[in-house]
Amino acid sequence: MARQRGRVFLVGAGPGDPGLITVKGLTLLRQADVVVHDRLIPHELLDEVKPDAHIIDVGKYPGRPRHPQEEINALLIEHAGHGSLVIRLKGGDPLLFGRGWEEFVACLQAGVECEIVPGVTSALAVPASANIPVTLRKVSRSVAVVTAQSEDGRGADALNYDALAGMETIVVLMGLANLRVVVERLIAAGRDAHTPAACIERGTMPQQRVVTGTLETIADLADQAQLESPTTTVIGEVVRQAALCPGNLEQSSMLDQTPDPLPRSASPRAASA
Repeated sequence: MARQRGRVFLVGAGPGDPGLITVKGLTLLRQADVVVHDRLIPHELLDEVKPDAHIIDVGKYPGRPRHPQEEINALLIEHAGHGSLVIRLKGGDPLLFGRGWEEFVACLQAGVECEIVPGVTSALAVPASANIPVTLRKVSRSVAVVTAQSEDGRGADALNYDALAGMETIVVLMGLANLRVVVERLIAAGRDAHTPAACIERGTMPQQRVVTGTLETIADLADQAQLESPTTTVIGEVVRQAALCPGNLEQSSMLDQTPDPLPRSASPRAASA
C-alpha cells in the first residue's frame, strides 16, 4: 500500500493574544500530527494540539544555538514525507518577516503540498490594541512596515531613511535594540523631531505596556521604562489618537476581563486537510 502523502500548512498564530488566531488556523492546529513552532507564538495554543502530536520548538532564543533555516525546511519536508499533517506555527503572519515564503518554496521544490494560512500581523493588531489607527482620514493614507534587523548584520542601517521619512505612518517591528539608531536616522533624513511616537511592549497581551513620546524622546523614554522585546514602535501623527482614550497606558485592566480566548462551544466548519 502506498504511503499517504502528508501536507504542510504555514499558519499565522497572530500577534500574541491566543484568541487572535484565525478559525481556520485553530481548526488545523487541532488536527495536526506535527507542530513546528517559533518562539514568539501564544504558547497557550499548544494546549490545543492533540495529545499524541509531536511538538518541535525551533524558536530563536537569546544565547542559544539557532536552528538553521535549511534544517527547519528539512524538518517540514521529512515529517510530511511520512504522511503527517504538519503545522508550521509562526507568530503574526507567516509571510511578514517570518521566512514563510522560503519554507513554502522549499516544500514545493521537494514535491510536498503546502498551503499558507494568513495570520493577524502585529504590524496592525498591536497599534490597534493601543488605540492607535495606522491610517486615518485626513491624517495618514500611507503605512510603511519595516524591521530593524537584517540577515547581513547591518540591522537598522539597511533601511532607506530618505524614503521612510516621507511616509505618514511608520511601524517598526523587531526594532527595540536599534530604536535609537532608527529615530536618529529619520530625523537626519528630514523627519520632524517632534513627530509623535509610541512603543508598545507585548501588544495584545495582558502585560501590554505603552510608552508615548516624540521621535526625539521615544528612545530615552523606552529605556527609562525598561521595555523589553517584543516591542512594536509606531511613528506618525496617528499616535496622537491614543491620548483620546482614558487609561490608554493601562490596557491590562481591560484585557484581563477578556473571556476564554479559545471557546470550544462554536463548531466552525473544519478546514480541508
